[in-house]
Amino acid sequence: MTTVFLTAAELILACMGCMYLVGLLAKDNSLVDVAYGPVFIVACWGAWIFSPVAPDHFRPLLLLVLITLWGVRLGLHIGLRHRGRGEDFRYRTFREQWGTTLVWRSFLQIYMLQGAVVLVIALPVLLTIGAPGPGLRAADLLGSVLFFCGFGFEAIGDWQMMRFKQDGANRGRIIQEGLWRYTRHPNYFGEALLWWGIFFIGLGSPLGLWGLASPLAICFLLLKVSGIPMLEAKYIGNPQFEAYRARTNAFFPWFPKKKPDNSSTTRNPEHS
Repeated sequence: MTTVFLTAAELILACMGCMYLVGLLAKDNSLVDVAYGPVFIVACWGAWIFSPVAPDHFRPLLLLVLITLWGVRLGLHIGLRHRGRGEDFRYRTFREQWGTTLVWRSFLQIYMLQGAVVLVIALPVLLTIGAPGPGLRAADLLGSVLFFCGFGFEAIGDWQMMRFKQDGANRGRIIQEGLWRYTRHPNYFGEALLWWGIFFIGLGSPLGLWGLASPLAICFLLLKVSGIPMLEAKYIGNPQFEAYRARTNAFFPWFPKKKPDNSSTTRNPEHS
């Protein structure tokens, strides 16, 4: 188990160190978001390759396939979305606030902090690689269903947002159709759901319960820290956004409280 975690930590450190140099040279720290999904792939596959424990067990292989599917899609989506846009507003804010301390604070508070987050969130996968557990269980099936439901929710939500923004007629409007009619952040809901699925699959490991830190961390970050609060802060007080917020759940999908107002003139929230 020690080998698994040390290998994953070393690979995460190397990836984040490289991304720090890229961000420093490009003067764009939001490039770290493009690497977020792929870093999981590198760390988890690397840990599996060097694991001394039953590398052919179906459970870690299942999780590695799911992580790869998620990480590749997310990396491609954020990379294509970022192309030609420059640094994301959240990272620009940090750049302005940190001033002369930017070099070391960005290394510690963006890259190293995100690396630590990756290690925590990858817990179910790493624990399963180190101790795969017995054969197929009901939790494996439940986790797989939750993963694909969450993955579909996230991917469809991102696709709907992309199509909406590509239509020039929607410039300055808030998307209120498709999954975005039922939740202001379908991609975040899908992200949380798929990690709960990975946690349930990881319960097949004797140490799987420790993986609970993963979905709890995801939910905390999305609901309280860098997800919904940071994205919606710039819209607070805007009448049109307040109307959208009043009738549409922030996270859990549900029917809107009343008919959406399609005359919105504000910019739409975006996937982080």
